[in-house]
Amino acid sequence: MCLIFSIFVFGTCGVYKGTTTILVSCKGVVNKTVTAAFAYPFRLNTAVFSAPDPTRCSGTWTDFHLVGNFSSSAQFFVTFAVLVFLYCIAALILYVGYMHLYRNTGKIPLIDLVITVMAAFLWLVSTSAWAKALTDIKISTGPSIVQEIASCKLPGLTCLFASVTGMGTLNLSVVRMARLIASLPCLYCT
Repeated sequence: MCLIFSIFVFGTCGVYKGTTTILVSCKGVVNKTVTAAFAYPFRLNTAVFSAPDPTRCSGTWTDFHLVGNFSSSAQFFVTFAVLVFLYCIAALILYVGYMHLYRNTGKIPLIDLVITVMAAFLWLVSTSAWAKALTDIKISTGPSIVQEIASCKLPGLTCLFASVTGMGTLNLSVVRMARLIASLPCLYCT
């Protein structure tokens, strides 16, 4: 079970690509789409809304970068998912191929228990960090960005929030982690 969930984590979070779009109107330009693209590892401070036209709205537009760098939380989350995946494979090999060693020694089950408890705790920590980062990503790419763009406050220039790519798969990656924590492989625990 943990193999499936850990694959799901780095499969949904690690390959995510999104955009946030605003409509800009200025002298000679009406409802021009301006887009900032972002992706894993969610270094939003590198995503930029560039000028909607070659004249930069008659010189009134300045490029705007999204706010936030959430790469540490995202990378911790995905890296830990990969490590849990590898641990699950190793545990499966131990349980299937070397069960006699597992049952006949007292140390291997205890080591398995300790690793499982540590992994469950670190899953909780990484999931919490990722959930907070995801909330901040939604805020940084949502409708409130229009209020933060200095150029949009200038007379003769209007900006409207248009859209942001859906983040349902990212939401699922957080929700699925609660199930994964409960399914870590530890025969000592059962």
